[in-house]
Amino acid sequence: MRTVKTLLAGDHFVRNELLAGALSSLDDVSFDFREVTLPWPLTPYGRVAEVDEASDAEDQLIEALSGVEIAITQMGPFTERVLAAAPDLRLLVVCRGGPVNVNVPAAINRGIVVASTPGRNAVAAAEHAVALMMGALRNLPRLQRTLEQGEWRSDLYAYDECGLELDGSTVGLVGYGAIGQRVARVMLAFGAHVLVADPFIDIAPEGIELVELDDLLRRSDVVSLHARLTDQTRGMIGADQIALMPRGAVLVNTARGGLLDYDATVDALESGQLGAAAFDVFPAEPVPAGARLLTAPNVVMTPHLAGATRQTAHRAGSIAAEAVAAYLAGKDPVGLVSA
Repeated sequence: MRTVKTLLAGDHFVRNELLAGALSSLDDVSFDFREVTLPWPLTPYGRVAEVDEASDAEDQLIEALSGVEIAITQMGPFTERVLAAAPDLRLLVVCRGGPVNVNVPAAINRGIVVASTPGRNAVAAAEHAVALMMGALRNLPRLQRTLEQGEWRSDLYAYDECGLELDGSTVGLVGYGAIGQRVARVMLAFGAHVLVADPFIDIAPEGIELVELDDLLRRSDVVSLHARLTDQTRGMIGADQIALMPRGAVLVNTARGGLLDYDATVDALESGQLGAAAFDVFPAEPVPAGARLLTAPNVVMTPHLAGATRQTAHRAGSIAAEAVAAYLAGKDPVGLVSA
């Protein structure tokens, strides 16, 4: 039986014991585990050298990688410096949708196979998007605050104050990947009419209408963003796009803060062009003290936690183990990343 020296660089969400348990289920291989526990999420991630969204732990990784063939991490900073100190590394699995914390060209140039774990948080993120959408439609934070302040605001039953239903509404989804598809199914179950704008989709399932982005914005009572952040999508929703939306519409972003102009969004909330908004992601994280968004009306916010479920952590370990099994069998893993 082959023994593979493997580094588990987990954290306080995707724990090393979860990764070890998933790998230990593989047949015909044993693992010599070396472990590093990174501080995320107790300590926020940030930019480390040339990579993004990583724990500042280059020295820890360098010390642990000697002789290691396989490494699995979520937030480890696999920079040029770290990779240069890992001549035996052949497979790097990142327990995320994409390896933003890896210098992918440097890894590939060194003959290292890089894989991610696509879909690990799709269920959690889709459910969270729906929860935020409903919270914004019914203005749940405002209602809770009235009770916390000792008020019983039956006047909020007034026509001009009460919220909207999903049933019969038009919901526009910008992006139709794993998360957008799950949100669409839930919206259909609620009785909403679903529009999708995604240049990579040619045919949509029955009940879903494919449209151009401007058409989606003009027709949607609720717009929810599920696109990846690229050079092409950065800032794709700004003042001009928000102005196309029906007055009083709801805007939801659980994808990436860079997709949206938040100053324009606050302007629209203050003017009433947007009736409400809900966000799990922001242009700067943490949100700076004094940011206009913190005092904008009719906003539901969570601190980038859409993917935070225990099932997501276990799923990340399972998908990582599948990638390792494929690599050991001489096959391309799911989530294979190219330069």
